[in-house]
Amino acid sequence: MTPHQILTESFGHASFRGPQQAIIDRLLGGGHSLVIMPTGGGKSLCYQVPALVLAARERALRPLVVVLSPLVALMKDQVDALTARGIDAAFINSSLTRESRELRQQEIIAGRCSLLYVTPERFRKPEFREAIRGRRVPLLAVDEAHCVSEWGHDFRPDYTRLAEIRQLLGEPVTVALTATATPAVQADILRQLGLEPAAVAVFHEGIDRPNLAIAVAECWGDDDKLEHVVASTRRHLAPGATGSGIVYFTLIRTLEHFSTLLRQQGLPHRRYHGDLDRDTRRRVQAEFMAGQGELVLATNAFGMGIDKDDIRFVIHAEVPGSMESWYQEIGRAGRDGQPADCLLLYDQRDLLTQMEFIEWRNPEPAVYERLYDILARQPEEVAAFGLPWLRARLQASGRHDRRLETALAMLERHDAIEGEWRDEDHVTIRLKGDLPLELTDGEALAAKLRRDREKLLALVEFVQHPDDRRAFIRDYFGLPLPGLSP
Repeated sequence: MTPHQILTESFGHASFRGPQQAIIDRLLGGGHSLVIMPTGGGKSLCYQVPALVLAARERALRPLVVVLSPLVALMKDQVDALTARGIDAAFINSSLTRESRELRQQEIIAGRCSLLYVTPERFRKPEFREAIRGRRVPLLAVDEAHCVSEWGHDFRPDYTRLAEIRQLLGEPVTVALTATATPAVQADILRQLGLEPAAVAVFHEGIDRPNLAIAVAECWGDDDKLEHVVASTRRHLAPGATGSGIVYFTLIRTLEHFSTLLRQQGLPHRRYHGDLDRDTRRRVQAEFMAGQGELVLATNAFGMGIDKDDIRFVIHAEVPGSMESWYQEIGRAGRDGQPADCLLLYDQRDLLTQMEFIEWRNPEPAVYERLYDILARQPEEVAAFGLPWLRARLQASGRHDRRLETALAMLERHDAIEGEWRDEDHVTIRLKGDLPLELTDGEALAAKLRRDREKLLALVEFVQHPDDRRAFIRDYFGLPLPGLSP
């Protein structure tokens, strides 16, 4: 079958959009690609169509296309949509029971499934690696590819294992896809994938979303911010109106404060943040997606898996940590192509919070050395008293100080530790290897800290930019194109 036949018969589209056809042709021809395409631009078809073409062409070889994604919440929605179209797709992630994961791994071994969604962390599991070892993987798709880069705004340590994963899969043709990546991040993505730039075609669709009205309002305190939130909510979500809105917060306590203020204003809404239990978070997200929750107050964890057409406004009530984070989050608005408002409420005092977060995401060598020494000398105490005890030993500034979690994640990334530690009160950490030299390299760690600070500075420059803010965005992401008005 041809790509166009797959497009029409399996997905119901009459024609490809933008560079989709060129990307698909390159992948089927054996060429690696980096795809930068605005949210809603159709990135997923760029690997879904080749997967079905390969399945039809190489039926006897049982080809399997693997999709690496950080979005556990979105995998089920994507796979459900594919299976509803008769496409043999599956996912394996931590949301499944052990029995379900084992069953799906047996199906993979038996040759079932032509499209498999997993997180990069899944490749840590020996049973999964064994299950996939016997399948031919002609294509690897890396979704949300900015996570590959240590410079990317959503850095996940396991995404730096991509070269290792590609080798395990037999060095398949690879396509990396994202909505945002600066030139530096693009270069780092290729490096982490183990690909030479000359071997990779870059398809850059730009990042302009003309239907999004981008605005910044300088605020002085919560009362000022509240006026903007109330005005936007009443304008877009008046009785009889359709659509929905998201108000993003950095701090849970600020979110809860605004929730109280909005209730006093008689404005119904839902809340989504990390202090809520998993079932509540899932319910809020499901109700929002079903159109039963028009307004959500959320931390940035909300959005992982949100693909809703009618979001009419996105407000950042507190300054985000980078241009990349901000642009990814406003990308959830206006996916139906209709006008949507994106408002950033800027209060200089919010910068102090983000600067603190940056410090916590970048522990100094002494933190790694101290943590490693404690894990080596006091494993019984660690197991007995959990992360609160460990945090106190590291002289953390409070329970929101995330240096411990960052340090543990990096030790795990470098295979220096194993076990479970994400449940604060049930910790089973064991040392596996020496303290990695990379985590004691003060110069390299300082460079990473400097880059994170520069990202926040860029956001401040965007806020203060006196001219065309869209031009600033294009320049930042390496697209100094002429054209749209602010």
